[in-house]
Amino acid sequence: MNKKHLLVPILLLACALPLAAQRKPDPIEIPWENGRLRVSDNHRYLQHENGKPFFWLGETAWLLPSRSSRDEVNFFMTKTRRNGFNVVQISILHTIPAMNAYGHWALPQGFDFSSIDRSGEYNYWQHVDHVVDSAKRNGIYVAIVCVWGGPVKAGGMTADDAKRYGAFLANRYKDQPNIIWVNGGDVRGDVKPEVWRALAGAIREVDENHLMTFHPLGRTLSATWFNHEPWLDFNMFQSGHRRYGQRFGDGEYPIEEHTEEDNWRFVERSLASPPMKPVLDGEPSYEDIPQGLHDPEERFWQAEDVRRYAYWSVFAGALGHTYGHNSTMQMLRPGVSPAFGAKKPWWEALDDPGCRQMRHLKKLMLAFPSFERIPAQDVIAEENGKQYERVIATRGKDYILAYNYTNRLVKIDLTKIVGEKKKAWWLSPVDGAVEYIGEFDNGTHAFIHDSGYRPGNDRVLIVTDAKADYVRNNLE
Repeated sequence: MNKKHLLVPILLLACALPLAAQRKPDPIEIPWENGRLRVSDNHRYLQHENGKPFFWLGETAWLLPSRSSRDEVNFFMTKTRRNGFNVVQISILHTIPAMNAYGHWALPQGFDFSSIDRSGEYNYWQHVDHVVDSAKRNGIYVAIVCVWGGPVKAGGMTADDAKRYGAFLANRYKDQPNIIWVNGGDVRGDVKPEVWRALAGAIREVDENHLMTFHPLGRTLSATWFNHEPWLDFNMFQSGHRRYGQRFGDGEYPIEEHTEEDNWRFVERSLASPPMKPVLDGEPSYEDIPQGLHDPEERFWQAEDVRRYAYWSVFAGALGHTYGHNSTMQMLRPGVSPAFGAKKPWWEALDDPGCRQMRHLKKLMLAFPSFERIPAQDVIAEENGKQYERVIATRGKDYILAYNYTNRLVKIDLTKIVGEKKKAWWLSPVDGAVEYIGEFDNGTHAFIHDSGYRPGNDRVLIVTDAKADYVRNNLE
């Protein structure tokens, strides 16, 4: 058993733990105390059984189960909660065969799980149990990708294997309150569809209480193949890591040219596909990853880029958003060969600006009535811009939110919401600060922040009925 690659992070974390112990305990929200998750009545969002809205804010840690020790898992979950995330996306069978940081094999007897747990042994799946339990103690859902698409595509799992594996997983985790099932794994739904249907069917036969989706290949949407499947509760797309105009290696191009960064298009496409189901960008461009993914000589995506992906998709109607960081998604550490040009260890990436800025989106969306919210491009009283000039808006009965990535002048029709008088604010996605603009009569008004025009100088325009108190009560 090779433990050398664990030594440095454990020592570093040991130094950090005494400082953490000196902090006063911070309150932990346990979301499933509001009942299990379900799709909202309008088929756009998620909610708990008691009606409380659930805004998905995900962190990506695909290799957490295979590359991290128990202490590291605990450190990661605590830090992730403090960063405002309430979902962690992991891959529990990323390769076939698979081994974890302790040298334990995932499938010592193939897809026979009849005697997987043995007395006195801490095995691969008990470490996955620890990941789920650590997340549970922090009020975090675990979105489990059951098997990555590559091994399935290569023939590492048959439909019969998938049935046995799905039944094993469902029986093991059906009683955990913080599970979300993710079928697929960076793969098209028409690649080995018999495996994905067998896996989903086996899980659903045992576990009817946890939601399920499908994580597809880059620039594709799960609704393309599975929208009518009864096991697919909500859709997921992977907008991916390409910049505008990057289309190498795609063969027959799956989306319109020069729309590679327009993740809002997937949301619109999904919500227009009957039957309507909630939708989520489960893998947008990651912070600190090369544009186009594979060439480390390319420019790297920055905090302003991951903010844009988040606000664009949510304001277009997504149920929430998943953030990712190049180092964190692969749990990079000294002694492990990096992929995609990653350089920093994962525990440093947890303090990168984009990661820490995602919390402001969740706070903003939960500050306003959730279930009445709809995409609202009709509030933009002019021809909208393209690419980075695109302003994406959403509204409820008495509020408008409009995300402006370049801080260009934009004209907004205030008559689209109720109220004779309106008040307006700017919100900074960088630090969550709100800045009062003023009170306005009904009609069309032009807005631009005085900090000037440039890509990445993003702002959210908030407009409400002058009588509403959302900003004062929830954001100031």
